[in-house]
Amino acid sequence: MKNKISLSVILPIKSSQTKDFNEFFDKAVKSVTEQRNVEAEDLIIVHTKEETLIKFLDTYDFGELKVTKVLYEGEPTFSAQVNLGVKNAKTDWVTILEFDDEYSNIWFENVASYIGYYPEINVFMPIVVDTDIKNQFAGFTNEAAFAANISKDMGVIDNGLRLDYQKFQSSGMVIKKTAFESVGGFKASIRLTFVYEFLLRLTYNSNNIMVIPKIGYKHMNMREGSIFWNYKFGENKISEDEVKFWLQTAKKEYFFANDRNIKYESK
Repeated sequence: MKNKISLSVILPIKSSQTKDFNEFFDKAVKSVTEQRNVEAEDLIIVHTKEETLIKFLDTYDFGELKVTKVLYEGEPTFSAQVNLGVKNAKTDWVTILEFDDEYSNIWFENVASYIGYYPEINVFMPIVVDTDIKNQFAGFTNEAAFAANISKDMGVIDNGLRLDYQKFQSSGMVIKKTAFESVGGFKASIRLTFVYEFLLRLTYNSNNIMVIPKIGYKHMNMREGSIFWNYKFGENKISEDEVKFWLQTAKKEYFFANDRNIKYESK
């Protein structure tokens, strides 16, 4: 059984001004360094021009991790920063880590084992533990792939399942770089449902997604200042009608690999 994997961890950061940023970042990086039986991992940080963030990254002790820092010149979005990170990756596999999240220390080892058994699968996702801002348990995500009568093959997400069931997330996902790039990466023009649309595009293009039945990732849900917090509470708050619009847009857009300029219209 193959139990080693060489991959790049993509870590997009917009700003270091978030409350408790240093503590979150320390835990995120530690979760990479503590991976078991990993052949190699590269940490690719895609960051903005914020001076305090650049200074922080330049003086941070990453230990033995091989770190590549990539400056994102334009107006940063999570999608665009991830795409740039994947472009700079030199490994066969990539994974996405948010600065306030953590990998389980057995996650990469588990993925490597499953790659050995299922070489035809290009995308592996973990059971995600969602926590609140106080680090209290809030629920699980991706576990629905194992519910009775949900998927044809237990743990495998195909296009039909993605169309019927939206609550899967890409946090902690390990994906073949060629698969990510062949479908066009994340679409910056999709708000709110960009992860859903991306996973739909993967399965539409014959990339079945396998959920590994082990906890692999801890995700901080609805942290103040995060993307989805802003959509619900912040300056970019969106209405229920717009939520429905973006859900329907995702279902219409996944046929197209290239990004398109999509504007919300209230009518």
